[in-house]
This record gives sequence, C-alpha cells and structure tokens, in this order.
Amino acid sequence: MSSQQLTRRKDLPAIVGTLFLGAAGGFAFDLMHMPLAWMIGAMVVTTIASLSGVRLKTAPKVRSLVIPILGLMLGSAFTPETMVGFGSWIPSLSSMIVYVFVITAVVGTLFYRYVGMGPITAFFSATPGGLATMVIVGKDAGGDERVIALTHSVRVFITVLIIPLWFRIFEGYTPGGMSALGSVINLSLIDASVMISCAIVGIYGGKLLRIPSAQLLGPMILSAVIHATGLTHAKPPVEIVNIAQLVIGTMVGARFAGIALTQVFHVLTAAIASTIFMVGFAAFIAVFLEGATGLPFRAVWLAFAPGGLAEMTLISLSMNIDPAFVSTHHLLRVLFMVLISPLLFKFLQKHLNIKDDTPRKKP
Repeated sequence: MSSQQLTRRKDLPAIVGTLFLGAAGGFAFDLMHMPLAWMIGAMVVTTIASLSGVRLKTAPKVRSLVIPILGLMLGSAFTPETMVGFGSWIPSLSSMIVYVFVITAVVGTLFYRYVGMGPITAFFSATPGGLATMVIVGKDAGGDERVIALTHSVRVFITVLIIPLWFRIFEGYTPGGMSALGSVINLSLIDASVMISCAIVGIYGGKLLRIPSAQLLGPMILSAVIHATGLTHAKPPVEIVNIAQLVIGTMVGARFAGIALTQVFHVLTAAIASTIFMVGFAAFIAVFLEGATGLPFRAVWLAFAPGGLAEMTLISLSMNIDPAFVSTHHLLRVLFMVLISPLLFKFLQKHLNIKDDTPRKKP
C-alpha cells in the first residue's frame, strides 16, 4: 500500500467527523426553518469549530462529486418561459461589469493603503471572482495566497450568511423554493438517465473545451440547453441537493482551520468590512435598476451579491427568486474575472510600476 493511500485512510475518520459536524448544524438550522438550512447550518457550525481549534478535514474529491449536481440543478432553471425575458437582462448584465470594476478599484485601494497588504495581494483579494481561481492566479502573480484565500473565504461566508437572514428576518421569506425540485422517490429511470448523462458528458466535454470550473459549468450548460428547449422537465432530487449543500457548507467552514485569530485579526476585520460594503453596494445597484428597468429588487440584489456562484444560486432557489436570472449574472461575473483579472493586473503592473508585493510604507 502506498504512503498516499495510507494518508487517505488516516484522514478518513476526520473527514467523516467533519461531515457529521456539518450535518448536525444543517439539521439544527432545518429545525429552525432557516433558509438554505443545510448549507448555512453546516457552514456556521464548522466555522466556529475551525476557529476554536477543532481539527477538521475535508476531501476535495467529495466536493467534486456534488458540484455537478448543482450544475444540473442550475441548468434546470432555464425553461422556455424563462428565456423569453432574457433580453430584459441586458441592462443588469452590463451593470455587472461596471460593478466588478468599481468593487475591485475601491476595495483593492483600501486594502493596499489601510490594511497593509502588498499591491498584488490587495488586488487579487479585492476581485470578486471565484475563490479558487483568484488564489491560484494571485499566487502565480506573486501575492500572498493565504491572505487572498482568507479574504475570499470571509467574503463568501459573510455574503451567504447575510442575504438569507435578511430575507428571513426583514422580508418574511420562508424556505420553500426547493419544493420545485424532484424527489428520489418520484425520479423515473428516464429522468435519472438524462441527469446522469448530462453530468458525465458535461464534465468531460467541459474539460476537453477547457471551460473554467468545468465540473459545474459543463453540466449546467447541457442541462440549460435541454431544459430551455423543452426536451425535458427533469429536476435533480431535493434530497441529493441537500447533501450537496451540506458538503459545500462544510468545506467553506473548514477553510478556516488552523487560523489563529490574533495573527489575522486585521485581515478578517478588513474582509468583513469590505464584504458589507460590497453587499450594500449591490443593494444600491438593485434599487437603481429596479427604478430604471423594472427588474425586481430581490433578484437583482441576489445577482450582484458577492457570494459564490453555487452558493448564491442555491439561495435564489431556496427563496424562489428567479434562479436563471441570478445564476446567469454570477456566471458572467466569475467568467469575466477569470478572463480579465490577469490582463487587468498586467496593465496596472505596467502603469503603476508594481515590481513586487511590498506593502505600502506607513507615513
């Protein structure tokens, strides 16, 4: 038996224990009728455990198994009826690009001038793109990957926590959108075959075409095509989607493992403050677009909120707020940042004479 296999076996109890801890949080939040209970409950409990010094362990391969499920679910929101209104989304999709540039410029400048981050770390910590992508690109550019990862983890955590609680407390929303999904009990053999085929072909096709986040976007694109054309009405079972929520929430919380609050307190504070600013700015844009275009405030706010693609579209589904609209905007944001952030940084690097990641000297 190889050393790698021994390591995997050694980590198995910790992985199972971490998932059980997340499941306990999800179950507790479900009993309280909280929105997106299985994801947020798992996230809150594992984050508290991580910051308290509990040894948590996750397996990236487990996440890889559930991510295609979310892709299928998100794609199923693109019905023929939904696509009729796609033209009305152009103003908000265009505004998304402006939002990304403003957020990156404002937050990046604040991180560099007042938080003590180097220019490279500040830039890639401020870009509201995919967490994994920004960490990889930022590290390759010479930034501090630990600070970048921590900042983006806090961004996703705070956003995913604030939005559903706001709807629950101030808007009177209760969970119910998941009822639009199917059930394992009622899933026919044909529907199951369609879903599995979309997942497999989508994953391998996405990798072959080098699509970013192929495990999510590949199945999502195929699912969107077959649902938008009316070829199928099959939906992923809600029970499996809840398991996917559990895994994602647990992995978000486990990212904080091994972090000493005293050492990164200033980064955590800055990340929380910047996230609140992003969420507030997203709400401002939603108010503006509602008045200018008639697009509903709730849908636009969810579409612009700086959470993860999977997390925010899950929230939209749970709240029954146009998942196709929300997922399309977040998909645009993530793809735009993946493509443009390295080019934009090179432009800034040249014109601002950025040579390394040395923090700004204090006056």
